[in-house]
Amino acid sequence: MLRPTQHHKAPGKDKKRSWVKDHGLLLVNAGLFVVFLGGMIFSGAANYSEEQQAHGQPATGLGDFLTSGNFWEAVFENWESEFLQMAMYVVLTVFLFQRGSSESKPVDKDAPQDEDPRDARKTAKTPWPVRRGGWVLKVYEHSLSGLLALLFLLSFTLHAFGGTAAHNEEQLSHGLPEVSTWEYVRSSQFWFESFQNWQSEFLAVAVLVGASVYLRERGSPESKPVAEPHYETGA
Repeated sequence: MLRPTQHHKAPGKDKKRSWVKDHGLLLVNAGLFVVFLGGMIFSGAANYSEEQQAHGQPATGLGDFLTSGNFWEAVFENWESEFLQMAMYVVLTVFLFQRGSSESKPVDKDAPQDEDPRDARKTAKTPWPVRRGGWVLKVYEHSLSGLLALLFLLSFTLHAFGGTAAHNEEQLSHGLPEVSTWEYVRSSQFWFESFQNWQSEFLAVAVLVGASVYLRERGSPESKPVAEPHYETGA
């Protein structure tokens, strides 16, 4: 009797496939970031060159755009709003609730996120800061919001410097005096650039929080199970 042929998979390929599956969400988002950043760079460079020519200046190349205030202002103006949104969202969901939303902790019962790590059973797999305790654990307890807040402040600062450079380029093209970074940060233009992005970020969060009460996306952890009642709160 013939035995069915057995196909043996190479261990290395299985490990590689497993690693990609385990990190797929991060890898795809990082890849999309690179693609869209590249699109922004090349389209922005073309637009920057066109604007320079419209002001009677010679055409510019990719390097000129990447070292211009326009590029740095455009990048960090957007990063600033994203990190502000995420930092605020992480902190607000500690204290605030939305009954029925998959984005909220349960309203009427304890959530595992609220458990005191000092009372947890320690094992070799427990994160080192939890095993270490003390001030290290205190910092680690709020490390996610801390990182996002730090990235927001860094982006906010670089937006200010990049925006100042871009503003001064515009000033010089019109024969007007340059301004300092402090003067630019105090200007209506700087805050208009910031607020126009901030408002859209929090609108998107509000829509997601509210819509997840009544709407579903099967298979997504951002949605409750499709058959779950509307006012069942949390994951």
